[in-house]
Amino acid sequence: MQAKLYVILGSHACRTGILMLDHKRIDHELVELPTGLHPLLLRLHGFAGNPAPFRRLDDQPHRMLGTLDRMGTVPALLLDGRRVKTNHAIARFLDQVRPDPPLFPMDPERRREVEAAERWGDEVFQMAARRLTLTSLLHGPDALVDRGGSGRLGPLLLRNQTLRRVGAAFIARFVFRADARAESELLAALPATLDRIDGWIESGVLNGPELNAADFVIAPSLALLTYRRDLRPEIERRPACRLIDRLLPEPAGSGAVTAGLGLA
Repeated sequence: MQAKLYVILGSHACRTGILMLDHKRIDHELVELPTGLHPLLLRLHGFAGNPAPFRRLDDQPHRMLGTLDRMGTVPALLLDGRRVKTNHAIARFLDQVRPDPPLFPMDPERRREVEAAERWGDEVFQMAARRLTLTSLLHGPDALVDRGGSGRLGPLLLRNQTLRRVGAAFIARFVFRADARAESELLAALPATLDRIDGWIESGVLNGPELNAADFVIAPSLALLTYRRDLRPEIERRPACRLIDRLLPEPAGSGAVTAGLGLA
C-alpha cells in the first residue's frame, strides 16, 4: 500500500490518524502542511471540502469554525489513490482495506462500547482538550511546558516560539472561543471527564490487551492536556496516564521530541 497522511504540526487529531496507521502496520509518508494554510493546501492535493460543518462550540455552531470545516480538515489520508478525511472515516476505511489487526472489537456489544467512547473522544473530548490548551494563553507563555515547544506530541502548531504564540492567540480568539469563561467551564467539567476515561480503562474499553480506535482518539487529547503545567500532575496520578504512557511516552530528551512523526 502507498499511503500519505496530511497533517499539521503537533495536532492531537492528526496523531490519532498516525497511531491508527501504525497499528495497521501501513508504511506511510507524513506530509506536514503549514498550520492555518492547511485547508487551502488540501484542495491543491486533490481533497474536496466537507459538505457541512461538523464541529461545534458549547453545543452551538460557530461561523469561523464552520467555514474551516467546509474548506477541509486534517488528518487527510491518501491511500492507493483513494482520499479519506476525518478520523471516524479513516478508522473504518482502514478496517476495510486491512482488517487485521482490527480497530474495533468483533463482539457486537464490545464494539458498541468502543464506538461510544470513540465518538465522545472525537466530538467532545478532542475539542475540550484543544480549548483548554489554548486558554493557557490567559496565564502567560510559561503556562505551557517549554511554551508548547516540546512534549508528547512534539511542538504545537508551529516550531517558532513567537509565531506559535501569535498564531495560537489568533485561533483562540477567533476560531475556538478559548476565553476565560470557556476555561472556567471546561476546568469545572474536567474531573468528571477524567473519571469517565478512568472508568473506561477499568472496564477494559480503553487500554485493554488489544488497542482500538477509541484508544487512538482519546490518548492524544490526554497528551495535549499534559502540556499545561497546572493540569499535568492531575493527569499523571490517574489511570488515564497509563494509556498515554503506552501510546505516547514522554520524550526522553530533545532528540526525541518529534519521535513518532516520521514514517511508520
